[in-house]
Amino acid sequence: MESIDALTMLVGLAAGVALSAACGFRVFVPLLVAGVALRFEALPVQDDLAWLASTPALVTLGTASALEVGAYYVPRLDNLLDAVATPASVVAGILASAALFVGFDPLLQWTLAAVAGGSVAGGVQLGTVATRGVSTGLTGGLTNSLVSSGEALGALLLSVLAVVAPALAAALALVALALVLRRGRRGRVDPFLQSNLAAVAGGSGAGGVHLGTIGRTLRTARAGE
Repeated sequence: MESIDALTMLVGLAAGVALSAACGFRVFVPLLVAGVALRFEALPVQDDLAWLASTPALVTLGTASALEVGAYYVPRLDNLLDAVATPASVVAGILASAALFVGFDPLLQWTLAAVAGGSVAGGVQLGTVATRGVSTGLTGGLTNSLVSSGEALGALLLSVLAVVAPALAAALALVALALVLRRGRRGRVDPFLQSNLAAVAGGSGAGGVHLGTIGRTLRTARAGE
């Protein structure tokens, strides 16, 4: 593995956390922005995940992003999508952060990606679920399109900010997560969402250790070839 300087590692950490938070708003938009940034070498990337910048990946992510954003404007479908988006956002957050957490041992890389990336993405996403639930309950879904627009815009802006100002983007991401957790402690978030947030954190950590072990095994096997 090439020697990675500390500044590059810090930039990757900050950008990874920010992109993970953006995955809590929309699953595919941050991955698309990350892929484009990697394509133009605007961010560091782990060699194992450089495929995110490939043409087939960018086309697929672009198509998926358009479909996802549009689907959230369909009444009732938006609420159904939230059930799928929660686990999907965790996976996307882990993937986005792992791609940018450069210079780490594979076990540490994937563990950090799961604990930091997966938990941040899942926490933010559960916050959006709660917001849409309140919107649906108070207005019968009439304002859900405004919520969807805010989420899509948040995903895009935070993703772009992760590329041009990683430290600032990471700070904003952590503030957003802190607000969700604070509301949960005050009882303003449905207990079901609170339990899911705890499950996201626990499951992400366990998954990260498992993925890290796999990554280390594969890298060792490649080195021995």
